[in-house]
Amino acid sequence: MNKASRICVIGAGPSGIAAAKNCLLSGLDVVVFEKGDKVGGNWVFNDRTGHSSVYENTHTISSRIWSEYEDFPMPEEYPDYPRHDQMQAYFESYARHFGVYEHIRFGHRVEAATPEDDGRWRIVFSDARGETRTEIFDALMVANGHHNEPKYPEYPGDYSGRLLHSHDFKRVDDSWRGQRVLVIGAGNSGCDIAVEAARVARKVCLSMRSPQWFVPKFMMGAPSDTLLARFSWVPPKIRQRAMQLVLRLWQGPYARYGLPENVLPPLSHHPTVNSDVLDFIRHGRIHPRKAIAKWSGLDVTFVDGRVEAFDIVCACTGYWTTFPFFDTALIDFKHADKVPLYRKMMHADYANLYFIGLFQPIGSIWPLADYQARLACEEIIGHYKRPSDMQAAIDHETRHPHYQFSGGQRHAAEVDYHAFRDELRRELLTASVDIGDAPRGIKARYKTTPVPFRAAPAGAG
Repeated sequence: MNKASRICVIGAGPSGIAAAKNCLLSGLDVVVFEKGDKVGGNWVFNDRTGHSSVYENTHTISSRIWSEYEDFPMPEEYPDYPRHDQMQAYFESYARHFGVYEHIRFGHRVEAATPEDDGRWRIVFSDARGETRTEIFDALMVANGHHNEPKYPEYPGDYSGRLLHSHDFKRVDDSWRGQRVLVIGAGNSGCDIAVEAARVARKVCLSMRSPQWFVPKFMMGAPSDTLLARFSWVPPKIRQRAMQLVLRLWQGPYARYGLPENVLPPLSHHPTVNSDVLDFIRHGRIHPRKAIAKWSGLDVTFVDGRVEAFDIVCACTGYWTTFPFFDTALIDFKHADKVPLYRKMMHADYANLYFIGLFQPIGSIWPLADYQARLACEEIIGHYKRPSDMQAAIDHETRHPHYQFSGGQRHAAEVDYHAFRDELRRELLTASVDIGDAPRGIKARYKTTPVPFRAAPAGAG
């Protein structure tokens, strides 16, 4: 491919606008399909159920410093952990600054993506008027995220109360007041919702199937991820032992909270970053519970034999990794324990298909999605060559994770932020070596230079 190539980007969330920006910097013709009416993806707060979005009181769980694009810093007046409306304004400003807005087709939903005999991609989509149309593209960048199909828990029996998934949770309103609430799952969403519910509900219980590591948002007066970043050079096992010691000294044994002790080291599974949940537990506002064995009517039976009635159950049990516009015979990661992509982005069978942002870091996704998009563009314009034996490269990557992550679909695309960043940077440096130090090279085109934040005008979108 070359600079005359026409690129399709699916999704105008944080990863999609980064993909489009890099296409534009590389001189590529790009079209972004976005089913909503704003940029920002999940960060666009929307009361409509069925739209996976942040809830009303959401703040980031990674700090401002480690959440910003490296070539577009957030405003200094933003707090250490920005609110969702601040993040959406930031994404809008980013898209406007780099000229991405002019290439986004809002209200367009991709219905099908199919490879043609000549290797190009046939994209079938419904436009803003609901009409079905088809266009052909030279390359496809999939950047619609992996929070599309909620994963509901399955237990024997039937529950007759109000059951919802965190996918549809927007806020704790007056209908939660005085209710008996059970939250399933102690990940980031589960603990956030449990804390919110505990402010108004009569009783809140938090069901955990397996032990969890809880990391406070601030440690020693600094955001915890900025503190931990200072030790990214330390070998992983030593880093894990040190983190375990610090958390134990900081929080004490989890048994004091009524929580199961974690026998696996920190960072072997995705941690919960929350400063409130342990405090709420010790104050009796959240009550830990074991995994669920069955339910009947309003009654929930836990595996330790305890039976309690609940009016509301909120399942914070994650998402399936699915892409409704792909035929499953073509792409099917739904039950994959490891996502079979090189650098979590390149498919072994399709040289012009890229997944941007399809990974779960211990940190923020979009700064690293920006690196992925840069790498994709370097390959499209002929400055980067992927491994000759892609399947071997993918197999090696999946066999050598950054940490020995616990198994299961939850960690199918887990990475360490700093290690993954280094890997992507090394790939990009390889591209720059191939093309020398000419001004067209990646060093010149992607030199990280701070640019001023431009606040989006009121009502922009």
